[in-house]
Amino acid sequence: MNQIQVIGTHNSYHVGIAPSETKLMQAQNPERYKVLEYRHRPLDQQLSSGVRQIELDVYADSQGGRYAHPAGPRFVAAAGLPPDPDFDPQGLMNKPGFKVMHVQDWDYRSVCQPFTACLQIVRQWSLAHPGHLPIYILVETKQTDLPAQYHAVATEKFTSATFDALDAEIRSVFKPSELITPDDVRGKHKTLEESVLSNGWPTLASARGKVVFLMDQRPVGPVYLNGHPSLRGRVIFTNAQPGEPDCAFIEENDGTPEVISALVQKGYLIRTRTDEETLEARANQTAKRDASLASGAQLLSTDYPASEPASWSGYSVSLPEGVVARCNPVFKSTSCTAAALTETGQH
Repeated sequence: MNQIQVIGTHNSYHVGIAPSETKLMQAQNPERYKVLEYRHRPLDQQLSSGVRQIELDVYADSQGGRYAHPAGPRFVAAAGLPPDPDFDPQGLMNKPGFKVMHVQDWDYRSVCQPFTACLQIVRQWSLAHPGHLPIYILVETKQTDLPAQYHAVATEKFTSATFDALDAEIRSVFKPSELITPDDVRGKHKTLEESVLSNGWPTLASARGKVVFLMDQRPVGPVYLNGHPSLRGRVIFTNAQPGEPDCAFIEENDGTPEVISALVQKGYLIRTRTDEETLEARANQTAKRDASLASGAQLLSTDYPASEPASWSGYSVSLPEGVVARCNPVFKSTSCTAAALTETGQH
Protein backbone atom coordinates (compact mmCIF):
# COMPACT_ATOMS: atom_id res chain seq x y z
CA MET A 1 0.00 0.00 0.00
CA ASN A 2 3.00 2.33 0.24
CA GLN A 3 4.07 1.52 -3.32
CA ILE A 4 1.31 3.47 -5.05
CA GLN A 5 0.40 7.13 -5.43
CA VAL A 6 -3.04 8.76 -5.03
CA ILE A 7 -4.61 12.22 -5.08
CA GLY A 8 -5.99 13.82 -1.92
CA THR A 9 -7.79 17.03 -1.05
CA HIS A 10 -6.65 19.65 1.43
CA ASN A 11 -9.30 20.72 3.98
CA SER A 12 -11.74 18.40 2.25
CA TYR A 13 -14.70 19.66 4.32
CA HIS A 14 -14.24 23.30 3.25
CA VAL A 15 -17.44 24.61 1.70
CA GLY A 16 -16.38 28.25 1.58
CA ILE A 17 -17.46 31.42 3.36
CA ALA A 18 -21.04 32.66 3.08
CA PRO A 19 -21.82 35.70 0.85
CA SER A 20 -22.25 38.45 3.44
CA GLU A 21 -19.31 37.26 5.51
CA THR A 22 -17.31 37.15 2.29
CA LYS A 23 -18.08 40.84 1.70
CA LEU A 24 -16.91 41.69 5.20
CA MET A 25 -13.68 39.74 4.86
CA GLN A 26 -12.93 41.13 1.40
CA ALA A 27 -13.35 44.65 2.75
CA GLN A 28 -11.33 44.14 5.91
CA ASN A 29 -8.64 41.65 4.87
CA PRO A 30 -8.73 40.89 1.14
CA GLU A 31 -5.42 39.04 1.11
CA ARG A 32 -6.58 36.71 3.86
CA TYR A 33 -9.79 36.03 1.98
CA LYS A 34 -7.87 35.06 -1.17
CA VAL A 35 -6.14 32.28 0.80
CA LEU A 36 -9.55 30.84 1.74
CA GLU A 37 -11.13 31.10 -1.71
CA TYR A 38 -11.58 27.41 -2.46
CA ARG A 39 -14.36 24.97 -1.76
CA HIS A 40 -14.99 21.26 -2.03
CA ARG A 41 -17.90 19.04 -2.95
CA PRO A 42 -19.42 16.57 -0.43
CA LEU A 43 -17.03 13.88 0.71
CA ASP A 44 -18.78 11.02 -1.09
CA GLN A 45 -18.66 12.94 -4.35
CA GLN A 46 -14.95 13.53 -3.88
CA LEU A 47 -14.41 9.82 -3.33
CA SER A 48 -16.48 8.95 -6.38
CA SER A 49 -14.36 11.31 -8.48
CA GLY A 50 -11.20 9.41 -7.50
CA VAL A 51 -9.91 11.20 -4.40
CA ARG A 52 -8.41 8.69 -1.94
CA GLN A 53 -7.12 10.99 0.79
CA ILE A 54 -9.26 13.53 2.61
CA GLU A 55 -8.47 15.95 5.41
CA LEU A 56 -10.72 16.83 8.33
CA ASP A 57 -9.88 19.58 10.85
CA VAL A 58 -11.38 18.78 14.24
CA TYR A 59 -12.14 20.94 17.28
CA ALA A 60 -12.77 19.38 20.67
CA ASP A 61 -16.18 20.25 22.12
CA SER A 62 -16.69 17.88 25.02
CA GLN A 63 -19.62 19.80 26.53
CA GLY A 64 -21.26 20.90 23.29
CA GLY A 65 -22.20 24.41 22.20
CA ARG A 66 -18.72 25.94 22.30
CA TYR A 67 -18.82 26.78 18.58
CA ALA A 68 -22.59 27.09 18.15
CA HIS A 69 -22.71 30.90 17.94
CA PRO A 70 -19.89 32.16 15.69
CA ALA A 71 -18.95 35.82 15.54
CA GLY A 72 -19.37 36.15 11.78
CA PRO A 73 -23.17 36.50 11.73
CA ARG A 74 -23.06 39.15 14.49
CA PHE A 75 -20.66 41.26 12.47
CA VAL A 76 -22.80 40.80 9.36
CA ALA A 77 -25.82 42.12 11.27
CA ALA A 78 -23.84 45.04 12.68
CA ALA A 79 -22.74 45.96 9.15
CA GLY A 80 -26.34 45.95 7.92
CA LEU A 81 -25.68 43.17 5.43
CA PRO A 82 -28.27 40.48 4.58
CA PRO A 83 -28.11 37.49 6.94
CA ASP A 84 -26.39 34.43 5.52
CA PRO A 85 -28.11 31.02 5.49
CA ASP A 86 -28.18 29.30 8.87
CA PHE A 87 -25.07 27.16 9.10
CA ASP A 88 -26.56 24.77 11.69
CA PRO A 89 -30.33 24.41 11.19
CA GLN A 90 -30.36 21.07 13.03
CA GLY A 91 -28.58 22.36 16.12
CA LEU A 92 -25.74 19.87 15.74
CA MET A 93 -23.21 22.32 17.16
CA ASN A 94 -24.99 22.25 20.53
CA LYS A 95 -24.26 18.56 21.03
CA PRO A 96 -21.04 17.23 22.57
CA GLY A 97 -18.46 15.80 20.24
CA PHE A 98 -15.73 16.83 17.82
CA LYS A 99 -16.66 19.48 15.27
CA VAL A 100 -15.23 19.96 11.77
CA MET A 101 -14.25 23.42 10.53
CA HIS A 102 -11.32 25.55 9.46
CA VAL A 103 -11.31 28.58 11.77
CA GLN A 104 -13.67 29.04 14.69
CA ASP A 105 -16.12 31.94 14.37
CA TRP A 106 -15.00 33.01 10.87
CA ASP A 107 -14.49 30.05 8.54
CA TYR A 108 -16.73 27.49 10.15
CA ARG A 109 -18.96 26.04 7.42
CA SER A 110 -18.40 22.41 6.50
CA VAL A 111 -19.78 19.90 4.02
CA CYS A 112 -20.49 17.63 7.01
CA GLN A 113 -20.98 18.02 10.75
CA PRO A 114 -20.05 16.72 13.30
CA PHE A 115 -16.90 14.60 12.90
CA THR A 116 -18.76 11.32 13.28
CA ALA A 117 -21.22 12.32 10.54
CA CYS A 118 -18.31 12.97 8.18
CA LEU A 119 -16.95 9.53 9.01
CA GLN A 120 -20.33 7.94 8.41
CA ILE A 121 -20.36 9.40 4.91
CA VAL A 122 -16.97 7.86 4.20
CA ARG A 123 -18.03 4.52 5.65
CA GLN A 124 -21.24 4.37 3.63
CA TRP A 125 -19.33 5.16 0.46
CA SER A 126 -16.78 2.51 1.34
CA LEU A 127 -19.43 -0.15 1.92
CA ALA A 128 -21.06 0.75 -1.40
CA HIS A 129 -17.73 0.40 -3.25
CA PRO A 130 -16.14 -2.85 -2.05
CA GLY A 131 -12.63 -3.37 -3.30
CA HIS A 132 -11.71 0.31 -3.33
CA LEU A 133 -8.12 1.27 -2.69
CA PRO A 134 -7.42 2.34 0.90
CA ILE A 135 -8.84 5.72 1.92
CA TYR A 136 -6.58 7.95 4.00
CA ILE A 137 -8.17 10.41 6.43
CA LEU A 138 -5.81 13.12 7.61
CA VAL A 139 -6.93 14.56 10.96
CA GLU A 140 -5.78 18.03 11.98
CA THR A 141 -6.43 18.85 15.62
CA LYS A 142 -7.25 22.54 15.93
CA GLN A 143 -6.65 24.36 19.22
CA THR A 144 -5.26 27.77 18.27
CA ASP A 145 -6.88 30.80 19.88
CA LEU A 146 -7.33 33.90 17.73
CA PRO A 147 -6.26 37.45 18.71
CA ALA A 148 -8.81 39.44 20.72
CA GLN A 149 -9.87 41.62 17.78
CA TYR A 150 -11.50 38.60 16.15
CA HIS A 151 -13.91 38.08 19.06
CA ALA A 152 -13.48 34.32 18.70
CA VAL A 153 -14.23 31.72 21.33
CA ALA A 154 -11.31 30.05 23.10
CA THR A 155 -10.67 26.53 21.86
CA GLU A 156 -10.74 23.41 23.99
CA LYS A 157 -7.23 22.05 24.30
CA PHE A 158 -6.26 18.47 23.42
CA THR A 159 -5.12 16.26 26.26
CA SER A 160 -4.48 12.54 26.37
CA ALA A 161 -8.11 12.09 27.44
CA THR A 162 -9.26 14.22 24.50
CA PHE A 163 -7.41 11.89 22.18
CA ASP A 164 -8.99 8.90 23.90
CA ALA A 165 -12.34 10.43 22.99
CA LEU A 166 -11.21 11.06 19.41
CA ASP A 167 -10.17 7.42 19.01
CA ALA A 168 -13.49 6.37 20.52
CA GLU A 169 -15.46 8.45 18.00
CA ILE A 170 -13.56 6.83 15.13
CA ARG A 171 -14.15 3.35 16.54
CA SER A 172 -17.83 4.15 17.03
CA VAL A 173 -18.16 4.47 13.24
CA PHE A 174 -15.69 1.98 11.80
CA LYS A 175 -15.41 -1.69 12.73
CA PRO A 176 -11.91 -3.01 13.48
CA SER A 177 -11.96 -4.97 10.23
CA GLU A 178 -12.53 -1.71 8.32
CA LEU A 179 -9.43 0.02 9.68
CA ILE A 180 -5.68 -0.24 9.25
CA THR A 181 -4.17 0.79 12.58
CA PRO A 182 -0.62 1.15 13.89
CA ASP A 183 -1.02 -2.20 15.67
CA ASP A 184 -1.84 -3.84 12.33
CA VAL A 185 1.27 -2.44 10.70
CA ARG A 186 3.63 -3.04 13.62
CA GLY A 187 2.80 -6.72 13.80
CA LYS A 188 5.46 -8.61 15.75
CA HIS A 189 8.07 -5.89 15.39
CA LYS A 190 9.23 -4.01 18.46
CA THR A 191 8.41 -0.60 16.98
CA LEU A 192 6.29 0.77 14.19
CA GLU A 193 9.28 2.28 12.45
CA GLU A 194 11.14 -1.02 12.53
CA SER A 195 8.22 -2.61 10.72
CA VAL A 196 7.87 -0.06 7.93
CA LEU A 197 11.61 0.01 7.30
CA SER A 198 11.46 -3.74 6.71
CA ASN A 199 8.56 -3.46 4.24
CA GLY A 200 5.90 -4.08 6.87
CA TRP A 201 3.02 -2.18 5.30
CA PRO A 202 0.02 -4.36 4.40
CA THR A 203 -0.27 -5.58 0.84
CA LEU A 204 -2.57 -3.57 -1.38
CA ALA A 205 -4.88 -6.56 -1.67
CA SER A 206 -5.34 -6.75 2.11
CA ALA A 207 -5.74 -2.96 2.37
CA ARG A 208 -8.61 -2.71 -0.10
CA GLY A 209 -11.89 -1.52 1.34
CA LYS A 210 -10.19 -0.12 4.45
CA VAL A 211 -9.55 3.29 5.98
CA VAL A 212 -6.32 4.69 7.44
CA PHE A 213 -6.19 7.64 9.87
CA LEU A 214 -3.19 9.97 9.88
CA MET A 215 -2.29 12.85 12.23
CA ASP A 216 -1.58 16.19 10.61
CA GLN A 217 0.32 18.13 13.25
CA ARG A 218 3.61 16.96 14.70
CA PRO A 219 3.54 18.88 18.04
CA VAL A 220 0.55 16.90 19.35
CA GLY A 221 2.30 13.59 18.76
CA PRO A 222 3.76 13.27 22.29
CA VAL A 223 0.32 13.88 23.83
CA TYR A 224 -1.27 11.23 21.63
CA LEU A 225 1.58 8.81 22.40
CA ASN A 226 1.32 9.25 26.17
CA GLY A 227 0.65 5.78 27.58
CA HIS A 228 0.76 4.27 24.10
CA PRO A 229 4.41 3.62 23.20
CA SER A 230 4.91 3.15 19.47
CA LEU A 231 1.16 3.88 19.15
CA ARG A 232 0.04 0.64 20.81
CA GLY A 233 -3.74 0.65 21.04
CA ARG A 234 -4.10 3.91 19.11
CA VAL A 235 -6.06 4.42 15.88
CA ILE A 236 -4.17 7.28 14.20
CA PHE A 237 -0.66 7.22 12.75
CA THR A 238 1.31 10.19 14.07
CA ASN A 239 3.23 12.61 11.89
CA ALA A 240 6.60 11.58 13.27
CA GLN A 241 10.26 12.08 12.45
CA PRO A 242 12.65 9.38 11.21
CA GLY A 243 14.31 7.61 14.10
CA GLU A 244 11.28 7.82 16.38
CA PRO A 245 9.61 4.53 17.35
CA ASP A 246 6.22 5.68 16.03
CA CYS A 247 7.53 6.89 12.68
CA ALA A 248 5.60 5.38 9.78
CA PHE A 249 3.91 8.46 8.32
CA ILE A 250 5.64 11.80 7.61
CA GLU A 251 4.32 15.06 6.25
CA GLU A 252 6.71 16.79 3.87
CA ASN A 253 4.60 19.67 2.63
CA ASP A 254 7.66 21.76 1.85
CA GLY A 255 10.23 19.03 1.39
CA THR A 256 12.32 18.88 -1.75
CA PRO A 257 11.63 16.05 -4.20
CA GLU A 258 15.00 14.57 -3.27
CA VAL A 259 14.17 14.47 0.44
CA ILE A 260 10.73 13.01 -0.22
CA SER A 261 12.03 10.38 -2.62
CA ALA A 262 14.64 9.21 -0.12
CA LEU A 263 12.00 8.79 2.59
CA VAL A 264 9.65 6.94 0.24
CA GLN A 265 12.37 4.52 -0.76
CA LYS A 266 13.04 3.71 2.90
CA GLY A 267 9.41 2.66 3.37
CA TYR A 268 7.74 5.67 4.99
CA LEU A 269 4.31 6.90 3.91
CA ILE A 270 4.59 10.54 2.79
CA ARG A 271 2.03 13.27 2.27
CA THR A 272 2.91 16.46 0.43
CA ARG A 273 0.96 19.42 -0.94
CA THR A 274 0.91 20.24 -4.65
CA ASP A 275 -0.36 23.78 -4.12
CA GLU A 276 -0.99 26.18 -1.24
CA GLU A 277 -3.08 29.24 -0.43
CA THR A 278 -4.49 29.41 -4.01
CA LEU A 279 -1.17 30.83 -5.28
CA GLU A 280 -0.38 28.18 -7.89
CA ALA A 281 -4.02 27.95 -8.93
CA ARG A 282 -4.41 31.66 -9.66
CA ALA A 283 -1.40 31.73 -11.97
CA ASN A 284 -1.61 28.14 -13.24
CA GLN A 285 1.90 27.50 -11.95
CA THR A 286 2.55 23.78 -12.24
CA ALA A 287 6.16 23.43 -11.10
CA LYS A 288 5.32 22.48 -7.50
CA ARG A 289 2.58 20.11 -8.66
CA ASP A 290 4.84 18.36 -11.17
CA ALA A 291 7.70 18.06 -8.68
CA SER A 292 5.33 16.56 -6.11
CA LEU A 293 4.09 13.99 -8.61
CA ALA A 294 7.64 13.00 -9.49
CA SER A 295 8.77 12.85 -5.84
CA GLY A 296 7.00 9.58 -5.14
CA ALA A 297 5.01 10.97 -2.20
CA GLN A 298 2.13 8.56 -1.87
CA LEU A 299 -0.46 11.18 -0.90
CA LEU A 300 -0.65 14.30 -3.08
CA SER A 301 -2.92 16.86 -1.46
CA THR A 302 -4.51 19.68 -3.45
CA ASP A 303 -7.27 22.27 -3.22
CA TYR A 304 -8.05 21.53 -6.86
CA PRO A 305 -8.52 17.90 -7.87
CA ALA A 306 -9.44 17.29 -11.51
CA SER A 307 -13.15 17.36 -10.64
CA GLU A 308 -12.78 20.82 -9.02
CA PRO A 309 -10.43 22.87 -11.24
CA ALA A 310 -9.56 26.45 -10.30
CA SER A 311 -11.99 28.92 -11.88
CA TRP A 312 -9.25 31.48 -12.53
CA SER A 313 -6.95 29.32 -14.62
CA GLY A 314 -8.21 25.77 -14.95
CA TYR A 315 -5.39 24.56 -12.70
CA SER A 316 -5.99 21.08 -11.28
CA VAL A 317 -4.11 18.03 -10.07
CA SER A 318 -4.55 14.49 -11.35
CA LEU A 319 -2.55 11.41 -12.13
CA PRO A 320 -1.72 10.57 -15.76
CA GLU A 321 -4.72 9.44 -17.79
CA GLY A 322 -7.02 10.35 -14.90
CA VAL A 323 -6.47 7.10 -13.00
CA VAL A 324 -7.36 6.81 -9.32
CA ALA A 325 -3.90 5.48 -8.47
CA ARG A 326 -0.65 4.68 -10.19
CA CYS A 327 2.37 2.60 -9.33
CA ASN A 328 4.79 4.73 -7.36
CA PRO A 329 7.36 6.31 -9.70
CA VAL A 330 10.07 6.12 -7.02
CA PHE A 331 9.29 3.01 -4.97
CA LYS A 332 8.80 0.61 -7.85
CA SER A 333 7.44 -2.88 -7.39
CA THR A 334 7.45 -5.61 -10.00
CA SER A 335 4.05 -6.77 -8.77
CA CYS A 336 2.47 -3.33 -9.29
CA THR A 337 0.68 -3.02 -12.60
CA ALA A 338 -2.13 -0.83 -13.86
CA ALA A 339 -4.40 -3.86 -13.74
CA ALA A 340 -3.52 -4.46 -10.08
CA LEU A 341 -4.80 -0.99 -9.22
CA THR A 342 -8.22 -1.44 -10.80
CA GLU A 343 -11.16 -0.87 -8.48
CA THR A 344 -14.39 -2.78 -8.79
CA GLY A 345 -17.84 -1.33 -8.18
CA GLN A 346 -16.52 2.23 -8.52
CA HIS A 347 -18.26 5.30 -10.01
